[in-house]
Order: sequence, then structure tokens, then C-alpha cells
Amino acid sequence: MIDRATIEKILDAAQIVDVVQEFVPLKKRGVNYLGLCPFHNEKTPSFTVSPTKEIFKCFGCGKVGNSVNFVMEHEHLTYPEALKFLARKYHIEVVEKELSQEELDKQNERESLLVVTAYAARQFTENLFQADEGISIGLAYFKERGFRQDTLKKFEVGYSFEKRDAFSKKALADGHKQDFLVKTGLSIQHEDHIFDRFSGRVMFPIHSLSGQVLGFGGRILIKDPKTAKYLNSPESEIYHKSRILYGIYQARKAITQDDRCFLVEGYTDVMSLHEANVENVVASSGTSLTQEQVRLIKRFTQNITILYDGDAAGIKASLRGIDLVLEEGMNVKIVLLPDNEDPDSYSKKVSNEEFRKFLKENETDFIRFKTQLLLSEANNDPVKKANLIRDVVKSIAVIPEAITRTVYIKECSTLLEVPEPILYNEVNKLQRQKNFQDRNKYPGPEDLPVPPPVIAKPVQQGATTFYSEREIIRLLLRFGSLEFERTINKEEDKEETVTVSDFIIREITSDDLAFVDRVCNKVFADFLFHFEHGLIPGDKQFVKNEDPEISSLSADLLSEHHTLSKFYENNHTYVETEEMKLKEIVGDAVLKFKSDKIIMKQKEIMVLLEEAVKVNDNEKVVLLQKRYSNLSVALGLISKKLGNRILL
Repeated sequence: MIDRATIEKILDAAQIVDVVQEFVPLKKRGVNYLGLCPFHNEKTPSFTVSPTKEIFKCFGCGKVGNSVNFVMEHEHLTYPEALKFLARKYHIEVVEKELSQEELDKQNERESLLVVTAYAARQFTENLFQADEGISIGLAYFKERGFRQDTLKKFEVGYSFEKRDAFSKKALADGHKQDFLVKTGLSIQHEDHIFDRFSGRVMFPIHSLSGQVLGFGGRILIKDPKTAKYLNSPESEIYHKSRILYGIYQARKAITQDDRCFLVEGYTDVMSLHEANVENVVASSGTSLTQEQVRLIKRFTQNITILYDGDAAGIKASLRGIDLVLEEGMNVKIVLLPDNEDPDSYSKKVSNEEFRKFLKENETDFIRFKTQLLLSEANNDPVKKANLIRDVVKSIAVIPEAITRTVYIKECSTLLEVPEPILYNEVNKLQRQKNFQDRNKYPGPEDLPVPPPVIAKPVQQGATTFYSEREIIRLLLRFGSLEFERTINKEEDKEETVTVSDFIIREITSDDLAFVDRVCNKVFADFLFHFEHGLIPGDKQFVKNEDPEISSLSADLLSEHHTLSKFYENNHTYVETEEMKLKEIVGDAVLKFKSDKIIMKQKEIMVLLEEAVKVNDNEKVVLLQKRYSNLSVALGLISKKLGNRILL
């Protein structure tokens, strides 16, 4: 458990803009910040961050919350895990009580796997820098490759001993469970024996966006045709190679700052580019690009540059995956390195300035690069040229923006010596085919099975949510300390100020009314507790509440914008705000709240009436009818006060 004082310290330190910017590029818009939502795929920014309210909200998908909620949602963490993440970021010490074995057993499996991979990363690093075998074999390999120690530590590289079960035995001795060692892929179980997957390899930890170790890549250091040169962690609960990119944790800030991401193939390519002061670089780790990886890059930039060595066969194989990048509407450029050079070797051969200059001067647009590459292979062969045209047109057809497609069609028309109308026809044909496939991806209503009839169940009171309850909470959070009206205290013969909190709480508690919505009820109870002790809690106390439900609801309510009306006076636009008509708004909200409670009570009475009639309990029928009638009178008075104003 994390103590309350530490939680408050973390919440105070966690600035919402600072936290969100680690994952989402933001641009200032007035007093707020705007960016593309990381929780759903969008092209027009609808994700807003408010530094004053310390909340985020996406007006596209509806996600909302504070800095802790954001980390929980983005990194799929529990509330305590998100707090620890923020504590690490702001260098806040978190001291927890020692967990019992029973409590350890109850830990979430995902968290347990992350504990094991973090332990393994530390162990491999210790092997590399402190053990004789690691220094003489692993560290010697990196020194031979020309890597600096600060780079090795930055990427937390390590070494796994050659002895087949060295790591597994050490991990078991240190209290880690065999089940989790196997599930992470660090160990392999064969009958009654357990041995290391990565023995005799230098190790490259693969980090999540937040820096957690999800898996590993290991390179063998001996030449053995029967052994794979590189070995990756298998798919697990925490590691999905199609969803992560090597180096994204170390590169995310640089990608945002430079508004560009360089894509390379291997681990050492990424590390070498960092040493060349090119830090906005990630690697696909030898796998073909996936849509998840492309969208991961898109969170930080629309621009991607792919570095290729001179291997023509390898280039052609990887070209197929780049259509995924174009389909996301991103700008793709290619840099072809000199013959027999890869990013690692070439960045070490020339100075840092020369390398960066080479990248800048040799960037080629992907469509142009692909066209020229395939043209050089066609050699005026009409059949090959026809296939080339189809291949290029296929890439153009996936581009979502019509203007960009038009520009490419014009350019390809010149390069391929094909009339524009022919290319347009081919592009349109492919788009029609794709639209048809998309429409038919799912069955139509007539093809769907007919669901069985649903038997209506009586609605439980706790399941009902009224808009009026949310509105009462919103007004308390936003305007609780503001003046509602002024009254005269006849006993002391002086004027007193009644706040919005005074009025709302008096009206609700005097009639002994309750909130149906569970979370609204929690917020009101918390507010009432402070109010009864002479305090009016500020909105941030609820936005930063340790209860995720309270903080999420508060952030949602405070992110809503309310403008009453607009009219013109002397050619100037005048916006009527809530503060200007606060008394009317608060009064109406309380009346609507009361009317909802009356209507709900009347429904309950009707159910009781039906039961009383069935059993011929005339006395109870008369009593219930009288109650219903009294409530109708009260409802009529409220309706009269509200007049023609309708509150939804």
C-alpha cells in the first residue's frame, strides 16, 4: 500500500501537460493544449489538455481524467502502478509495506511478468559490467563494435552467461517463480529441467513507451550455422512484437522535437545513430512493419524516413509494408545508404556532421524512390513495365488525401511515360475494389442471426443515473465557493453571503434527498464532509482524488463547456456566461434534481399500489394514493417555478 501523504505528493508533482507530452505531441491553443488522441485513431485533433484544471479530455472518444488516469489508460496499468510510474518520473520515493507471500501470489500476472523482466534486465547488465565472463566476452564485443559505455547504459544492454541454466537458477534462488520465468520466455522448461533461452548472448532489452522492459533480443557471439544469430522473446502477456518498436522509449522526445522518425532494422543501428546525435530513431527489429507499429510512430510525428542499405532484395521485400504507412496518411521518405553500408557501419565511418548531412541531402520521396527502383529493373520490358505501373498505382491508391494522390499521379505520369487519365482510372478502380471489400467485410443485417427475445428485468434504483445529479455535482465543483445570494440575518441585523454550496446542500439535505448514481453520491458525500467542517473543497481535490472513479467523473464534468447565449450589441459579440446567471442556473438545477426524485418516488409508489390492489389492502391503497397525490402537488409547484424552461 502507498500511504496517503506519498499519493498527495505524487499528485501535486504530476503536471498534466508534462505527463501527456511524454506520449502525445501537443500544441498550445489559447490556455489549453491540443493533440491527436492516443486512445483512438483520428486525423483531426480532438484531444484537449487543460493545465489550469489539470485534466485531459478527448471530444472524439470521450476519454477523460487527470494525469494518473491518463497513465492508467495509456499504459494499461492499475492505479498503484500508475502512481509508481509517476513517482519514478518525478523522483519521489515510494515506501510500501512488505508484502506477504499470500499477497504476492495475488499480484496481477502482468505485473509479475514485468517484475521478472525488470529483474532480468538488471541481472544481464550486472553480468556485462561486473562479471569476468561478461567483461571479457560481452563488453569486449561492444568495445570492438566501437560503442561507448554511456550508450550501453542508456539502452541497458547486458550479457547472459554461457552456462545453460545460470540465469534461471539465479532467478529461482532470488525468489522468482518458475512459472513466470517460462511465461516471459526467459527460461525454457523441458520435462524436469529448466534452462536459459538466451545463454551466451549479448542482450538488448525492449522497452515500452514508459520504460518498462517487455522482452529481449539476444545476439549470439559465436559462429554456429545451426544457431540463430538473433533470438527474440516469444509472444507473451506483456510482449507483442507487432505492437512495439525497439528504441521508442529513448526516442520519443526527440521524435516530437524534430517532427520526424528514422526507421532502421536492428538494435545496433539504433544505438549507433544515437552516438551520431540522431536520437529520433527506432527499429522494427527485423520484422515487417505492422499497422500497430505505424500508429505508434504516428502518435509522435507524421513524418517517417526509412534507412536502407544497398541490398536490393531486402529493399524490395520491405517495400510492401510501407503501404501501411501511406495508408495512415503519413509522409514517407527513403534514404539509400552507400553500397555495403548499413546505418551502424556508415555512421561510424563518417563524422556526425557528415552523417546528418548525408541523411538530409539523400532523402527521396517514397513513391519516387519506388518508381525509379522498379524502372531500373524493367529494362524496357513491356510486361515488367506493366507490372511496375500496377505496383506503383497500388501504393498511390492507399493514400487517403486526394490532393496528395493527385500530385503523385502527375509525377508518376512523367516518370513512367503513362498518360494521367490511365493512372487515374487504375487508382479509382483499386479504390472501388477496396471500398467494396470494406463494405462486405461484415455481414448485412439480413445475414445476422436473430437474437433471442430479451426478458425485461425490473430496474434497480442504483442502476439509474439522472443528468440532474451530474449537474448538481458540476455546479458544486465549479462554483461551490461563489456567491449565490445575499440575505439579512435578523438576529444580528447584518447582511450575510450565501454561497452556491450553502444553497445546494441546504436544499438537498433539508428534504433528505439522496443521489442514485454511485459515483455522484461518493463525490457529494466527500463534499458534504468538508462542508460540515467549515471548508469548501476546491475542484482539484476531486480531479486529483485517489479514487479513479471520482477523479474521472470530476474531470469529465469540469471539461464540459457551457455557453448560455450570444447576441449583438453595438456590433460587438457578447457571450453570456454561467456566472452572469448563476442564481437562476443553480436554482433551476436544484428544482430539476427534486423533480427527478419525485418522479422516481412516484414510480415506486405505483409498483406498491399495484401490489396492494392485488391483495385487497384498501387501507394501504388509500395511504399510497394520498402520498402520490401530495407528490403530484409538489411536482406541479416545481413545474410552475421552472415555467417554460426545460432542463434536459
